[in-house]
Amino acid sequence: MLRFLRYIFLGLLALVLLAVASANRGLVELRLIPAEMDAYIGLNWSMQMPLFMVIFAGILAGLAIGVVWEWVRAAGVRAEASQHRRKVGHLEREVSRLRGDKAEAPDEVLELLEAKGR
Repeated sequence: MLRFLRYIFLGLLALVLLAVASANRGLVELRLIPAEMDAYIGLNWSMQMPLFMVIFAGILAGLAIGVVWEWVRAAGVRAEASQHRRKVGHLEREVSRLRGDKAEAPDEVLELLEAKGR
């Protein structure tokens, strides 16, 4: 059911994107710097492309910036989680070592409590 809904959503999204692309086919000129500054800087880089490509490139650039921003923001959380995993592994090894070191027979009360906890 969810797969079917996902396909419907992707189909509708494709139709919307096609409608936007077909409605914005006119050429626009993209410039690196404003035309008034060309004479001062001596750099006259510009290109023409359809408006829908500019819109879609802006959406993709925004998504890429968001993904990188979130990855950098979560770096501290990932480092802390890694530190906790190492600590848990150390504690698990210590518990197994302590359980193996018990040479004497366990107390009956402790056996009952451990059996109840499982």
